[in-house]
Amino acid sequence: SVTFEDSLFKNCVFEDITSLNTYFRNCTFVNTTFYNTDLEQYKFVDSELINCTFFHIRTGCQISFDDDYSAYWIYFVNFLGTLAVLPGNIVSALLMDRIGRLTMLG
Repeated sequence: SVTFEDSLFKNCVFEDITSLNTYFRNCTFVNTTFYNTDLEQYKFVDSELINCTFFHIRTGCQISFDDDYSAYWIYFVNFLGTLAVLPGNIVSALLMDRIGRLTMLG
């Protein structure tokens, strides 16, 4: 995750790059080749591309965890799911002691 600002890229080759939050702002690219990257047009903000070629551009869904609370919510939802199963586990343990394991299996 890098933001390049006011940079000049001359005779460069960008190859096999996967970048989720990389942006180029007000940059100039001269005779630059992009091969097998996911750098799409929206990542070049106010940038100038002169004699640039794009080969094998990767597209698709990329997961981003920009929100600081996303990890918290993943664990919280998992905790609630585990908590929802708890009453059933307690009832099945009490029934198993009361009526027996073989009957419970049946």
